[in-house]
Amino acid sequence: MSNHTAANVWPTFRYRDAKAAIAFLQEALGFEVVAEYTNADDPDRVDHAELAWPEGGGVMLGSVRDDGGVMTKTGVASGSVYLASGNVRELHARALAAGATEVMGLTEQDYGSLDFAIQDPEGVLWSVGSYRGAGAD
Repeated sequence: MSNHTAANVWPTFRYRDAKAAIAFLQEALGFEVVAEYTNADDPDRVDHAELAWPEGGGVMLGSVRDDGGVMTKTGVASGSVYLASGNVRELHARALAAGATEVMGLTEQDYGSLDFAIQDPEGVLWSVGSYRGAGAD
């Protein structure tokens, strides 16, 4: 199991089709669903889901809805997430095999990171690279 409980930063998203987003993130990038709560009145609506990144951390997401909460005004999924990984080449191949839209192919960066970027079906940019941040081992 991943080290998701140690994470203190959780990117969050609202998707038009949250169930499809969850399936994509599992298949294309290897996220693990640790919680998924659907709406009692609408089983296609995901009220809350937590997906763990196997190498630490995770994301939270749910279905778009006008519930008066802070995310109501932000609309649908947008933005980008960077995932640090020791398996960049394998994840690149996995993402492409899952039908992900490639935005940037495998690229050696000047600072020594091997990166690639894809978009999920609703346009969120997911970048994966070997760079783990300043001061990381």
